[in-house]
Order: sequence, then C-alpha cells, then structure tokens
Amino acid sequence: MKTLNYIALCITIIGAVNWGLIGLFDFNLVAFLFGTGWLARIIYIVVGICGLYLLSFFSMISNDRSM
Repeated sequence: MKTLNYIALCITIIGAVNWGLIGLFDFNLVAFLFGTGWLARIIYIVVGICGLYLLSFFSMISNDRSM
C-alpha cells in the first residue's frame, strides 16, 4: 500500500506542476509531450484518479493525535 501511496503522490505532483505551468506561462506540458489526443486524455484521467485517491489522506491526518 505504501508503494501505491508514493505513486499516487508523484503523479499528483506532476499534475500540479502542469497546472502551475498553465497558470504561470500558459504552457501545457502534457499537451506538449503527448499532443491533445487520447494519450493526453488518459494522463489527465490518471492524475484525477490519483487526486481523488489522495483525498483519503485527510482522514489519516485527522486521526493523527501527535499534533
């Protein structure tokens, strides 16, 4: 499960960097590397799924009593 968490986190960070590039420079790295076809669409879907999966981390934070 730890490996899945790291993979999801890395993919979500890559997605966040892409959104940062879009916001700052109007440059879409995914579209630049993979075009605007079905492969780019799959990448966006995977990033979205990873982001939804990482929502479960909020329950881990709220259950942490060390804070």
